[in-house]
Amino acid sequence: MEGNKEMKKVAIFDIDGTIFRSSLLIEITEALVQEGTFPPQAHSVYEEAYKKWHEREGSYEEYIGAVIEAFEQNIKGVKYTDFLKLAKNVIATNHSRVYRYTRDLVKELQDKDYYLLAISNSPREIVEEFGQMIGFNKVYGRVYEVGEDGIFTGRALYTDLISDKAKILERAVEKEGLTLDDSIGVGDTESDIAFLEMVKTPICFNPNKKLYDYAKSHNWKIIVERKDVVYSL
Repeated sequence: MEGNKEMKKVAIFDIDGTIFRSSLLIEITEALVQEGTFPPQAHSVYEEAYKKWHEREGSYEEYIGAVIEAFEQNIKGVKYTDFLKLAKNVIATNHSRVYRYTRDLVKELQDKDYYLLAISNSPREIVEEFGQMIGFNKVYGRVYEVGEDGIFTGRALYTDLISDKAKILERAVEKEGLTLDDSIGVGDTESDIAFLEMVKTPICFNPNKKLYDYAKSHNWKIIVERKDVVYSL
């Protein structure tokens, strides 16, 4: 019993579209194209998916999937040091581009000594840079192999883990000696349902339709932030 009292409570956040008002993956991919590190045609891989999403004819998940495809098609051969420098520049430019509700929630939970865990489908390097600035204890992002020559091989590692956010939460709880008592989770799409079901207080923030419907049927907290207004549904 005494040991349990010393276990930290955990809060788990999706980052892209939940804390960051865009996607770190989108921002770094666009920067890589603009800098000439990725060829101009990389943009064409997700251009149509973006157009359909922007015009509400396609889903955001399809758009992000196309951006991931563009990134993975072109990251091979890129110098790690060049990528890291650009990632730092992207974060320096965009670090304040966050939602007020989740920004304030992170600060509140920090004050309450929660262990803050963040997960993103964006590359680990940019996720770690962003997470450190926000104040997370641990962040998980997509891992891409770098060879001994300091150049990306194009191979994605640990894809099964990063695609299963519930497994990541289980791993963190066990590895870091955390407790799910009074735990909090914040997500925005149906891919977050698995870890939201594990926590004591699931929060659906600006949810898409599938997550919204699931949250309503399970009486989960739904928060929407639009412009300078935050309200609960």
